Amino acid sequence: MSKKDKIQMPQSTAGLIRYFETEKEAIHLKPEHIVIFCALVIVVELLLRFRVFG
Repeated sequence: MSKKDKIQMPQSTAGLIRYFETEKEAIHLKPEHIVIFCALVIVVELLLRFRVFG
């Protein structure tokens, strides 16, 4: 097969989308805060499940 017979597909722009990271309106939380919040929710659910408060 010669080079003339090869078909080339058009170039794609996949993966070239830019997402701006300088948004001032977003809430920024550290991963430690999320872990602590989840642990507190689990503790409260366990206390309510075993009726510690009533």
